Amino acid sequence: MIKQRHKANPSFSMSSMTDLIFLLLIFFMITSTVVTPSAIKLLLPQSSSQTAATPITRVYIDAALNFYVAEGKEQERQVDFSEIEPFLQSVVAATPEMYIALYADESVPYREIVKVLDIANKNKFKLVIATRPLRQQ
Repeated sequence: MIKQRHKANPSFSMSSMTDLIFLLLIFFMITSTVVTPSAIKLLLPQSSSQTAATPITRVYIDAALNFYVAEGKEQERQVDFSEIEPFLQSVVAATPEMYIALYADESVPYREIVKVLDIANKNKFKLVIATRPLRQQ
């Protein structure tokens, strides 16, 4: 009878598994800081194409016609309509390549959206309108 010289070790080392979990944890912590969460609940209109523009400043119009602004990763703050233009002028003066994203609930009347578009047009701001992806049928 032939005997085996090496016996299989039945123990399992968890050190490689903990290294992997640690690396995944770091990855998700870093990528979560890139996402800008929005506390304002909006139902955006649908569109068949999407583009991303950075750096970005955001203007929100909710269903109750409240206006909010946010720069970069800061939290949204509610403002009067008269405060939007000075805010955007100060932001674009600091960063000339700034894009302004307009987030408007789909129930907002078009005239309210046009007011913000007029501010951007008058000051020659780069403005994009945020939409949600069109669902495939």
